[in-house]
Amino acid sequence: MSNTNTSKANTGINKITLWVMTVTTGLVVANLYYGQPLLSDIARTYHVSSGEAGSSAMLTQMGYAFGMLLIVPLGDMLKRKKLIMIDFSLIIISLLLAAFAPSFTVMLIASFLIGFTSVIPQLIIPMAAHLSKPNERGKTVGFVMSGLLIGILLSRTISGYIGQLFGWHVMYMIAAGLMLLLWVIIYFLFPEIEPQYKGNYPELMRSLITLIQTEPLLRLAALRGALCYACFGAFWTTLVFLLRQPQFNLGSEAAGLFGLVGAFGALGAALMGRVSDKTNPYTVTTLSILLIIVSFIVFFFSDSSLTGLIIGVILLDLGVQATHISNQTTIFSLSAEARNRLNTVYMVTYFLGGAGGTFLASRVWNTWHWHGVAGIGIVLSVAALFVHFSYRKTVRLNLKLN
Repeated sequence: MSNTNTSKANTGINKITLWVMTVTTGLVVANLYYGQPLLSDIARTYHVSSGEAGSSAMLTQMGYAFGMLLIVPLGDMLKRKKLIMIDFSLIIISLLLAAFAPSFTVMLIASFLIGFTSVIPQLIIPMAAHLSKPNERGKTVGFVMSGLLIGILLSRTISGYIGQLFGWHVMYMIAAGLMLLLWVIIYFLFPEIEPQYKGNYPELMRSLITLIQTEPLLRLAALRGALCYACFGAFWTTLVFLLRQPQFNLGSEAAGLFGLVGAFGALGAALMGRVSDKTNPYTVTTLSILLIIVSFIVFFFSDSSLTGLIIGVILLDLGVQATHISNQTTIFSLSAEARNRLNTVYMVTYFLGGAGGTFLASRVWNTWHWHGVAGIGIVLSVAALFVHFSYRKTVRLNLKLN
């Protein structure tokens, strides 16, 4: 076990630790998505409707949002590695509870707890930023984020395959085993980071409001991120509706194949992190938001073209993920001792934006169908660009000061 006190930031991060962080991030975030392809099997097991089974997936996402709000700020107040180890124990218990749930009610509770505890990626990403040298922070965050994106991308495919061969219970058992393996690896390989925040938990939570009030770049990143993720949510929520239309006559399986194109987003995350380190991140973000706008223009004219949809997905994923990396690199540069709280404000706002985009697109589809969804995407992405430009003086001042 490493007992090195790395309370001093910017000492650099070795490759083994970086790879462990990246793999851990991908495997933990996958816990949020294993259940989605298994919902019909879960429904049959507990003799409930598909709609009722779907509530377990919703509760997992709700749990994740609450976990980000209530657990992630503790990374600034408690020893980081110790907090991660405790959280891993809780993840294992939650996954085993799901695997052996005697009733659907217990399964719902387990689903919420899986989401609530699987927030370790949001503890690791600020940790990676803390250990990085300032001129490598974007590259490091981008690399770890690529693990998260690949975990999201492959989790549904893996769980569907395991569920079909061995049953849905086995998937949760395997996930618990993977978490135990990671627990052991992290115990021996992760450094410890001593907290610098000295207040109590209520004061810690109140400080989130203070950070919002005093950090204009945090407000910029949060608003910009929320609007871009709203575009992302709007597209992916309604894509399956479009693919079921007569001109395509495809279904959810085809929508899942579109997710494989998301690998470009994972590659783009690491690449854009490197670019942000070497160039003006404000300019990089401008270009990434423009990619999102162009993607929805392509979508608008691709309601009967699979090729157009594929091109649009690549542009959208690159734009959203590049903006996300730029936003996180920006907020992690604001305050070393408050990185987890900064990430909490950003990520909670980010997910609220995604939920808002999903809600808007679902309502717009009923009346204006795909062209309405593309229009919503254009409006939201242009709004993100407007927010981005409205803070340009603040960004320039910050660059001068640093």
